[in-house]
Amino acid sequence: MKEHSTRLALIRLLADGQFHSGEKLGLALGMSRAGVAKQIKIIQQWGLDLYCVQGKGYCLAEPIELLNNERITELVTCPQLELIPIIDSTNQYLLNQIGQLPSGAVCLAEYQQAGRGRRGRQWQSPFGSNLYLSTYWRLEAGMAAAMGLSLVVGVAIAEALQQLGAPDIRVKWPNDLYYHDQKLAGILVEMTGQAGAAAHLVIGLGLNIAMPTVATNMIDQAWTNLNTACSSLPSRNVLAATLISCIHQSLIEYEDVGLSGFVDRWNKIDNFLNRPVKLLMGERVVEGIARGINEQGALLLETDSGITAYVGGEISLRGC
Repeated sequence: MKEHSTRLALIRLLADGQFHSGEKLGLALGMSRAGVAKQIKIIQQWGLDLYCVQGKGYCLAEPIELLNNERITELVTCPQLELIPIIDSTNQYLLNQIGQLPSGAVCLAEYQQAGRGRRGRQWQSPFGSNLYLSTYWRLEAGMAAAMGLSLVVGVAIAEALQQLGAPDIRVKWPNDLYYHDQKLAGILVEMTGQAGAAAHLVIGLGLNIAMPTVATNMIDQAWTNLNTACSSLPSRNVLAATLISCIHQSLIEYEDVGLSGFVDRWNKIDNFLNRPVKLLMGERVVEGIARGINEQGALLLETDSGITAYVGGEISLRGC
């Protein structure tokens, strides 16, 4: 973190969205204007959308609210919360510490250098634009009981966002949130453990809030931001605290009632319910009508042969 301290200080100076001259930034940071220009190029690589105007200086395209550990812990209770501005992956950070963490520990970041999604895909994680958080959970019932947890967390987050002013948020099997057929968030559940013992779960969330277009070149699907979906967007710190709380509450509830307690809630907000879809399973493609999920978390797909439950694969709208 020490090597990033100057860059983080520079971002804090620019966070107000106003123009700041290279000279004044240099004085504040104890470096030359050329040094400031060098640091600006690096933070632009982190996905920050910056203007440079001769005679005026540097300016972020939009002001950003930086995450604040103290503010978040005022709003939510969790046994351990770490805010690490620059990190490879919040999920990997917690996975590396399994055995040393209290259940419910949380890691937040402003920027992930190696963020990842399902099936090892890269997750675009520009600085300060979105929300990247992971939580560790010890599930005493074991690994077999963890099936469908991404569905449980997806329902909890979608419902929380709806209550915050985004009523059209929907879930996509097995681990995404959608708004108007565009991806808004992804959930990644990773676990370790042994048969007959507790399962160690790390649940990661990547939520687009105000993704700058400069950071989207590598995205190969329709996507959207929460600031488009939400009529009155809360601050990032309030949002982080709210989602940490709802994730933890959903996990406690899951331990009590299992996935069966979430099936109806899922089906009410399933983005693809009763719509024609393609289910992609490697080279195999099955087309049918999505009919929600069952109590094991499997996708129910209706074809000419009837309704079949599938536990693997990915779905997309037919014809898309």
